[in-house]
Amino acid sequence: MTRPISRLTAVVLIAASAAFVSACSSPAEPETAPTETSAPAPTSPQPTPTADEPAVPVGDPTCDTIIPAATVDVFESQGWTAQAGAFRAGSIELTGGVQCVWGDYTIATDHVQIYGWAPITDAQAAAAQDELTESGWTREEAGDNVYVTESEQTAIAKDEEGYGLTYLFGDGWVKYADTKQGLLLVEWPQP
Repeated sequence: MTRPISRLTAVVLIAASAAFVSACSSPAEPETAPTETSAPAPTSPQPTPTADEPAVPVGDPTCDTIIPAATVDVFESQGWTAQAGAFRAGSIELTGGVQCVWGDYTIATDHVQIYGWAPITDAQAAAAQDELTESGWTREEAGDNVYVTESEQTAIAKDEEGYGLTYLFGDGWVKYADTKQGLLLVEWPQP
């Protein structure tokens, strides 16, 4: 008799499997030109910051706006849609953010990609990093930012550098992706 797995375990397994698949192959460009019915999702205009002024998001982050429009177009051309959920850094739910799982939900598949962004306070960032590292995640400083990635021993899928699920903590924000390389696609506010 098999035991049912929890929903969280299933999501983590799907995400990890997707990271492995995405690390092995990247989404291909569409073979045909988009039709009139596949127009890109509208995005809110973003102000252009000056050198002394940090970028300020306009509107709320969404699955269509935290990654480049070209990436959204590629996903949609493959029949993918996004399921948005609350952004969590460890067990801390962060308001004002979004975590997105992109995939083809018309078929049973574990081929998905995960991206997220949220505002975060210094206290929340410290608490999340402590919680994650206490549970076996690895913390790495990179200038003013901090990467926290799942343990190599438990990561099911890894990018070319060996990183699986990864958070990137910055000044007042945190990003999340199924691999460290995937964090490069999370752009909020849009440039």
